Amino acid sequence: MTIMSTPDHFDTELLRQMHAGTAAAFAALYRRHQGPLYRFALLRCGSGDTAADIVQEAFMGLMTGRFRYDPLRGQLQHFLFGVARNLVLKLEEPRQRQVALPEPDEDGELELACEAQEPLGRLLGNEAAEQVRRALALLPPHYRDPVILYELHDLSYQEIAEICQVDIGTVRSRLARGRAALAKRLQAQHPAARATA
Repeated sequence: MTIMSTPDHFDTELLRQMHAGTAAAFAALYRRHQGPLYRFALLRCGSGDTAADIVQEAFMGLMTGRFRYDPLRGQLQHFLFGVARNLVLKLEEPRQRQVALPEPDEDGELELACEAQEPLGRLLGNEAAEQVRRALALLPPHYRDPVILYELHDLSYQEIAEICQVDIGTVRSRLARGRAALAKRLQAQHPAARATA
């Protein structure tokens, strides 16, 4: 008789086996979560080498118990996103390069820009991918995190709030402002596209 298990249960069992010393369990966990974690870290920090280091540190911390995952508090992938985010923030602390974005206009211009935005995931799949990555890298980190997690990883506001350790209203606000800022940066790169819109 085969017992169906959820991805959460599967991850928990793999973690248990990994902590018991089964190398294959670690390899399976790594294969399941390395790709999304690397993409998040890459878009978050902009460097392939740094992203790879962050992924390695997250998995080593998971294996050694430095980062303690509690399955009752959420999915392993979300936990790993939170770990990666914290590692990136730790790297960025010395730089403290946050660019202030203008506040939205009273007439709701921000909401219109957000509604018109094509999903970021589709943009990253076409020829403008490098321009989108560059524009995304220019966003302040507190806007970049929600945009990446929502648009590319299809996480809910609640899940993003838990990863970023903020409330849902803050996630909504940062996502809206991040989308609007990204749209402005992309339009600035393509003035002809703005003229025909």
